[in-house]
Amino acid sequence: MFIACNHLFPSSFLIHFPSKHSNFTFFTPPTTSKTLCSSTNAPKKPTRRKSSYGSSRKSVLRKTFKQEQVTFTAPLSDDPLVAIIGGGMSGLLCALQLEKRGVRSTVFDTGVHGLGGRMGTRDIDGMVFDHAAQFFTVSNSMFRELVDEWSQKGFVRQSQGVIGELEAGGHFVPFLSSPSRYIAVNGMRTLADSLLSESSMIEVVRPCWISAIEPYNGMWHLSENGKHRGQFDATVIAHNGKCANRLLSSSGLPLIARQMKRLELSSIWALLAAFEDPLPLLGKTVAPFEGAFVKGIDSVSWMGNNTQKLFGSQNVGQPHCWTFFSTGSFGKRNKVPQENIPSATAEKVKQLMLTGVEEALGLETGSLKKPMYTRVQLWGAALPTNTPDIPCIFDPLGRTGICGDWLLGSSLEAAAISGLSLANHIADFLKSGGSRPDEFAVGLHKDFHPLQGHDIGQFPGLESNKDICEAEVQLRA
Repeated sequence: MFIACNHLFPSSFLIHFPSKHSNFTFFTPPTTSKTLCSSTNAPKKPTRRKSSYGSSRKSVLRKTFKQEQVTFTAPLSDDPLVAIIGGGMSGLLCALQLEKRGVRSTVFDTGVHGLGGRMGTRDIDGMVFDHAAQFFTVSNSMFRELVDEWSQKGFVRQSQGVIGELEAGGHFVPFLSSPSRYIAVNGMRTLADSLLSESSMIEVVRPCWISAIEPYNGMWHLSENGKHRGQFDATVIAHNGKCANRLLSSSGLPLIARQMKRLELSSIWALLAAFEDPLPLLGKTVAPFEGAFVKGIDSVSWMGNNTQKLFGSQNVGQPHCWTFFSTGSFGKRNKVPQENIPSATAEKVKQLMLTGVEEALGLETGSLKKPMYTRVQLWGAALPTNTPDIPCIFDPLGRTGICGDWLLGSSLEAAAISGLSLANHIADFLKSGGSRPDEFAVGLHKDFHPLQGHDIGQFPGLESNKDICEAEVQLRA
């Protein structure tokens, strides 16, 4: 069930509000004994930090918990500006919803090729690969209205291809009944690019790695490796993983940082491969299928035919472009720093995944023709494995919130709902003037629980043939 973010939480969820009258103060949580910092001190210049690789999680947590809580008490601007760090589905929809509520925002994103986050697409000499999100389903009424609007504008369309489960040996079982599956018309990233095409109150800055957020004179000051990137009335963290943890570790937002650090993420390898000819399929396999959740093979959990999905019968003469994903367990065992993958590791992973494809299709080892193009990449922070099951998190004292799919699940639908919810919550907070912070604290103490789903995420409403058969047996009984 969808829970509105402006729900009034009981007193046990509220943050202590110190009685200071400067532009902001620092409140020291009970676990620390640091003195209050003056609001008149300018933010320190960012210092070069050592890589977090090798740092123990306990060490990072200790630093997080010792942070002093920043508390803004200065009046909000007449024309407030919100910084959104992350240009995936949740960040973009947060910006768009803020615009509908009359609030300006700036979206900072690290994408070199474009916005989108997990809505990633690569176009290599006309070979198109969706290399993250493969498709999405719809179950929430609010999200359905958005998707219908996107369909009317030609941003997305329903995918009509066959998908199902593929067991080792080439045994394919199509999903007999499943919800409508949606894809962006020319690759998932085009949806991200299209969403902001009609916006007038949203500025996009990319590629940009925000390295510090610092409170000064009643505003948040953002910087990128020492370069000032603007000042803002409120901040949204719309990404996760080690970069978000590093950003929050010294931000003055210990409750926000603590919740972020509770998040656990899987690691998944992606192999993009283009073949001159269609993949050989045995008699047990429906041909051609658009995508398959692979069962019983460690190195492959999904194989998706991008060419079939995006171009259908118009793919005559084109290379056959596939996206293969590993399982989470395979990704964990073969994890390396994703920014600098050793060539030996990349080659090993590629060969293991191609062998897994052969096993899934029931082919003899080594019989698969060599791809004309391959690219291996690691999603080191691929998908959440636990969740607080709440649409958004917001710290009214620090005027900062979090949105993302992991707050509700591991799907584009969850990301969209989270972004919309946080935008409405921030808009309500800004409209209130920030004078009643205790009414707007949300999710700061929410417990997490394990999250179930496919290795490549959740698809609300999608059921396998096995699930359907079991349900029919129960009904007959």
